[in-house]
Amino acid sequence: MLDTGGAHRSYAAARADGLAAAPGGGDRPPAAPAWDLVTVPSRQGLEAVDILRLRTGVGPVLHDASGDTLGFLVPAGTAADWDLPGSACIQTHRRVRAAAGDPPVAGTRWLVAPEHSNPVNDPTLLRLALGEATRTIRAAEGIQAADGR
Repeated sequence: MLDTGGAHRSYAAARADGLAAAPGGGDRPPAAPAWDLVTVPSRQGLEAVDILRLRTGVGPVLHDASGDTLGFLVPAGTAADWDLPGSACIQTHRRVRAAAGDPPVAGTRWLVAPEHSNPVNDPTLLRLALGEATRTIRAAEGIQAADGR
């Protein structure tokens, strides 16, 4: 079984109150999409980023300062129905400008910046990519165990 630990859960909880205002503050352009944040352990998230890049395209992705967690920006409202084990989804209703500088969450940096991605990650495609990432990691762990590593 994939060891997800508690890193992304603590990250999600810490970020719920620590969401930073976008650089420059003030009103956002109306075209900026509102978003929620899906957090997962880094290993699973990095696999999912690769899967999405190769298939459908990836949206904005954050990486926390400790390197334990990735956060995928998804459309607002996703948190209400998100139930994927090993992940968390925070309802934010924040907006990100298409050309963002600093990440909208304190203590993070962009892994995939909005100006180099889709506006947000499609929750259905993200769920599929995270499932595939989990299976890939489990298979790799099984091979390593069989080889005695």
